[in-house]
Amino acid sequence: MPVPAKNSPITRPSMREEVYNTLLAWIMEGELRPGEKLLDKELAENMGVSRTPVREALRRLEDKSLVESSANRWTRVSEVSVKEPEMIYPIIWNLEELAVAQAMEYLTQADLKKMKDANTALGKALEEANPVKAYTADERFHDVYIQRSQNPHLVNILQDLKIKSRRVEVTYFKEYACAKYSLEEHCRIMNALMAKDLDLVRSLIRSNWQSSLKRLKDIECRVNFDETTN
Repeated sequence: MPVPAKNSPITRPSMREEVYNTLLAWIMEGELRPGEKLLDKELAENMGVSRTPVREALRRLEDKSLVESSANRWTRVSEVSVKEPEMIYPIIWNLEELAVAQAMEYLTQADLKKMKDANTALGKALEEANPVKAYTADERFHDVYIQRSQNPHLVNILQDLKIKSRRVEVTYFKEYACAKYSLEEHCRIMNALMAKDLDLVRSLIRSNWQSSLKRLKDIECRVNFDETTN
């Protein structure tokens, strides 16, 4: 099992969370691929920790269906289906519509600035053709109003769903869904938020996710066409 490099040592006070977050990031960013076997001893040595926090992290990841195991035989990264975005995206945009409805009265100018800064970062990442930075910036944009919903249950559900969708995108698509069109879509969302037009905001959020799903389908079609013609 090739273990990604861990450049900074893990400190004891934050050991459990950092081990978990490190493994989660490796899975989300494709450093640990679907089907790859996970050896707690090797992971622990790489991170400079005991095997206990690694095992705890793997159990937490298994609870989220990101890791699967067979008793006393193997533990590995769960497989993902290329069709998952079609199932996940509609749930995400409906829950984001709910989140923004709950967030509307709490959003501040500082929140809108965070969204603008995230969109600027997205534009820069797209110019650099850096998909990891692009995904991160896109998530930061949406996360502002999700967090402002002040609904921890909704926040947690959306976070879990986006982990699953991100895995599919990283695993199967060399290109990425948050293309340059998202910049314009995000600007329209911010303008509607400033105008406090909730119906329009909800419609634009839905459209943003539907456009992203269409872009993924277009990428899939091109890949399938290339495979059949080669």
